[in-house]
Parts: sequence; C-alpha cells; structure tokens
Amino acid sequence: MKSKVAVIKTRPETVVEDIARLMDMAGFQTMPKDSTTILKDNISWHFPFPGANTTPWQLEGTIKGLKNAGYKEITAVHNNTVVTDPFKGEKLNRLEPVYKKYGVPELYNFRPEDIKWIKYKPKAKMLVLDEIFGDGIMIPEYFIGKNIVHLPTVKCHIYTTTTGAMKNAFGGLLNTKRHYTHSVIHETLVDLLNIQKEIHSGIFTVMDGTICGNGPGPRTMIPVEKDYMLASLDSVAVDAVAAKMMGFDPMSLKFIRLAHEAGLGTGVFDEIEVVGEDVSKLNFHFSVGDNFASKFGDLFWFSPLKVFQKLFFRTPLVYAFVFGSYFYHDKVWWPFKGARIHQEIVSKSKWGKLFASYPEE
Repeated sequence: MKSKVAVIKTRPETVVEDIARLMDMAGFQTMPKDSTTILKDNISWHFPFPGANTTPWQLEGTIKGLKNAGYKEITAVHNNTVVTDPFKGEKLNRLEPVYKKYGVPELYNFRPEDIKWIKYKPKAKMLVLDEIFGDGIMIPEYFIGKNIVHLPTVKCHIYTTTTGAMKNAFGGLLNTKRHYTHSVIHETLVDLLNIQKEIHSGIFTVMDGTICGNGPGPRTMIPVEKDYMLASLDSVAVDAVAAKMMGFDPMSLKFIRLAHEAGLGTGVFDEIEVVGEDVSKLNFHFSVGDNFASKFGDLFWFSPLKVFQKLFFRTPLVYAFVFGSYFYHDKVWWPFKGARIHQEIVSKSKWGKLFASYPEE
C-alpha cells in the first residue's frame, strides 16, 4: 500500500479542529485503540523559540483528535538532554497546562521511578547501534507494546539537514549516552526506526509547520510563518514531504535514503500519496548554514579529528563541551538574539499571538 502523508493549510482560529481532520486524512485510527498511546513531544530547547519546539496547539489538537476517536489511555514521555531542561521547556513552551487540561499523565524517561531501562536485542540487523553499545542497546521498557505519536516541527538541523519524525525518536529511545552516535547519526536514526517498528503497536506523526525553522537548527534558527500541518503513519514519508517543502531533495538526505532502501518507509517524493494540499511545486528555499555548535561538531564528529571522540566524549572532558554548548546557546545567543526574535513573533505574528493566549501555568 502506498505511503500517505496528509498536508493542510490552517489558521489560528481553526488549527485545533483542523488537526483532528488532518489526523483522519492520514489514517491514524489504524493504531489499536486498546493500546496506551504515548505522546512524544519535541523540546529542542527549553526557551520558547518559534519553530524549534512542539507548539501548544499542535499538542492540544492531537490530544483532542485521539480522545474524540476513542483512544482512552494517553500518556506523555519526556526525555532529558545535556543542554535542554524538560521541566523548564514544557513550562516556557506552554505545554504543561495542555497536558493538565486534558488529564494526560507525564512521565520522564530519565527518572527511575517513572521509566525502567532494559537491554533490548533487535530482530533487525543494526547498522551501528550494536557496535556503539556493545554491552547491549538500552531502551525504555515502558515503550514496548504501546502506540507512539511524534510531535516534531518543520525545521532544519545542523547535522541531518532536516529533522522530524525519525529524529524525534532519538531522545526518547536512547539514554544519556546518545551523543556517542553523533558521527553516525543517519545510520542511528534508521536503527531506531527499526526498533520502533518492533516494539510499538502503532507509530504516527503530527508535524507542525505553522512556524518553520530555517537555518542552523534545531535551536538558532530564523522562524518563518508557513501555516502548514502534516501527518502520517509513515515516519520516512512525512520527513520526506517536509524536506521537499523546505527545498531539499529527500533522497539526498542520508537518513531518509537509508530508511527507504531498508523498506522502513517511502522516501521518494513521487511515490508518496500526498492528500490535502498540493505541495509538489512548493519550495521554501531553506538552507542550514552554520553556527558555533555546527562548526564544532563538524570538527570533532565528522573531520579526521573524530578519531579522538572517545577521549573527548566518553571521559569527563565531555562536560567542558556541554558547558560550552550551554553557554553559547543560553547565555549568548538567547539573550542577545533569540529572546528578541521570540518577542517580535509574539507581538506581531498571528501564531505568536495564539501562543501568548495559552496559559503559562
């Protein structure tokens, strides 16, 4: 059966209701309703930077769509990163009040009292993960046998060009040692999709393109208002369509091409059934560019210096790099540039005004 991606144009006044329609167009009800459904939001940065994070309307529309269709057991699972605070992120991005409003319990995969991690032996042949984690691939036991709904945004990424459904599994399925995989990030995303297909009863994506992120994402970007929402049961296909809309050839992106060739989804745009808006001639003309973090990553993860990765990233030296990233993003870029962009969007953009209408607590 041909992979289907639903794409709609929307506006703030109708977006929550439009998302339910979008989900129906994409066929989300093939996910079993007797399974618990995990919501995996995308907090790339704890600051509320437009285009970087799951939006409150994206989350609200998805929850309402699931509940109205009879999905009774819905939970949210958050992950931690060395540079992003999930507790701060869900508050500043106004997601926590949405979870509370609809009675969705929140779990944190880095808290032992919430989530137990177990060694998992994939049935599929791994490209890199079994070599990286020789003592066993650890995954959250809680994920097994449950549906998962990914909530990424349409944006660029300094290491994968674009980021979306496939990349959204990175934080949820891998523990705090996931930075070991950065030099083979494309192969890692394919391995994670293989694991997802083995452990989840259903996989679905609702992707927000109301405000997209152009430039060196997933944080230091240029927000661009585009008014789109996408959804699909095929993680590869929805990433491919989003990439095409941004102006990239999907099959030129290694993680999409490898996943397509492995039969994990459809990466060739012309082989995807796009319903709703005709995006075949759409081109946002996005480009990734560079920032301090990307130049550093290119040097230590992808240049000949990557032979020193174990020294830099698997010893206490890693904390120096963590601090550098934190200082650059939180103490330099955000106060001198990001906060101003956020305030301008909130005051002038129709989507910024919708964001401001959601409660902070």
